[in-house]
Amino acid sequence: MTDADAVRCWLVERTYTDRGLVDMTYATPDGSQTHRRQVSTVIMRQRGSGTTAAVEVGTEELDAVDDDDMRERYATEVERMRSGHDPDDEV
Repeated sequence: MTDADAVRCWLVERTYTDRGLVDMTYATPDGSQTHRRQVSTVIMRQRGSGTTAAVEVGTEELDAVDDDDMRERYATEVERMRSGHDPDDEV
C-alpha cells in the first residue's frame, strides 16, 4: 500500500464478544466506507496494543455502506472522534 492508496478511517464502533474478541469498525469521514477488524483481547494485552482513534487503510480494504442512516451515523461519529482525539490516541 502506498500513501496514495491509504485512507484515514476513524473508529465508529467497538463491540466485545463473548469469545474474547473485539470487533472494531472504522469509517471514512463521510461514512460511506468502512473497514472492520477483529482482534483477540488476549493478543492485545500480550502485545500491549490498544485501539487507536484512527487507522490508515488501503482502499482495497474498504467496504461500501449502502444504508443512508448508517452512513449518516458513521459520519457523525467520525466527526465526534476527530474533534476529541488525535489519530494515534488510544481510545
